[in-house]
Amino acid sequence: MHKVMALDVGTKRIGVALSDYLQVIATPCVCISREPEAKAIEEITKIAKENRVEKIVVGVPVNMDGSLGFQAQNCIDFSQKLVGFDIIMEDERLTSEEAEERLRARKVDFRKNKGLVDIESACIILEQYLGK
Repeated sequence: MHKVMALDVGTKRIGVALSDYLQVIATPCVCISREPEAKAIEEITKIAKENRVEKIVVGVPVNMDGSLGFQAQNCIDFSQKLVGFDIIMEDERLTSEEAEERLRARKVDFRKNKGLVDIESACIILEQYLGK
């Protein structure tokens, strides 16, 4: 059995979430600095190998009209550097807003730690994928 990893790739940070081995539950993992990019790729690969991950779901911020903008292409380009995994692109429209709402509901103050939003967004991306 294998876990699934989800990434919320931003310009500064990458939120990471992992599924359980049954691929039912999404669990927050960590927030990784995007720079230097080689180190970020190395950290993601290490976490993936330690957790027996074969699939990585990458959130792609599709525009509301369905087109791909600069940040969507940025996420796609980043995902192509993750070698040895089955990469799946997942539409992540509005996940940051939903992540902030969830954190507020749990009374988590994320204003000084935006990484919490990135990790929660990765969980949402993973939940969307696992729910299909």
